[in-house]
Amino acid sequence: MELATKKGRDSMGLKEKLGKQFVFTTELGPTEGTDVKTTLEKARGYVKLDGINIHDCPMAKMRINSVSLAHIVQSELGIDTIPHFTCRDRSLLGTQADLLGASALGISFLLPTTGDPPQHGPYKSSSAVYDLNTISLIKLIKDMNQGLDANGKEFRGPTNFMISGTTSTSATNMDAVFNRVQRKIEAGVDFFQTQPCYDAEQTIEFVTKMKEFGKPVIIGLMPLKGVKMAEYMNDHVDGIEIPDDVMAKVREGVSGAKISCDFIEKVYKHIDGIHIMAMGDVNATNEIIEFTRGLLKE
Repeated sequence: MELATKKGRDSMGLKEKLGKQFVFTTELGPTEGTDVKTTLEKARGYVKLDGINIHDCPMAKMRINSVSLAHIVQSELGIDTIPHFTCRDRSLLGTQADLLGASALGISFLLPTTGDPPQHGPYKSSSAVYDLNTISLIKLIKDMNQGLDANGKEFRGPTNFMISGTTSTSATNMDAVFNRVQRKIEAGVDFFQTQPCYDAEQTIEFVTKMKEFGKPVIIGLMPLKGVKMAEYMNDHVDGIEIPDDVMAKVREGVSGAKISCDFIEKVYKHIDGIHIMAMGDVNATNEIIEFTRGLLKE
């Protein structure tokens, strides 16, 4: 088992692999305060990855700055990082300053998001900014990649980000989903990562349609930890549909990692990679990656 260390990194990075080779990404569990040492120790337990997503204060809870942690992880482990970058906490000026800083720190990827409102978290008096929305933030990043600021004025030393966009394989109105995909591409998105997927047939149908847009699609996987989690996600989380046969497996006690592996076996020939959201469960993540690598060797 080759672990995620500097020594184990491929000569090709995520940028070179996207759309050409099957890629594996995951995300870190929460870092407590400034305790990056514990985070790094846990991250070293992953088998070799192509990228690690870093959250930007999800659910409006306090976390270490996503770009700073991404830089530390990248420097220590030699793995490409994809920090999430929210509209919620930054003015237009602050956004541009942070983008320049991220680029200077060697960050090559960003995932622009709206950001959960402060009312979802513990700091009710915190003010959301939202000078930008996701689409306008994507466009700003694209412009800064060309050396232009928000006013269209040239500056020295352009940024060089690949931009990730989020999307969903399941929705009441899929035409609206694909319309938003198109808008994100026009704004500057280079590749997509999806919400967690459980329905193989639906996923294949989705990625077949997505091929018309010509952008790589990394399919999201979230191993189900039990019946309560599965029922909550199925009933309350937009963009997630769990088929009856998968719910039956959960009720029978089949592990979330095994269910994810069964899903991958059905879809892996159609997709560009997988993004595993195992909430810091290193063993489950590694099991899924090793299983998929076995399939790819066949």
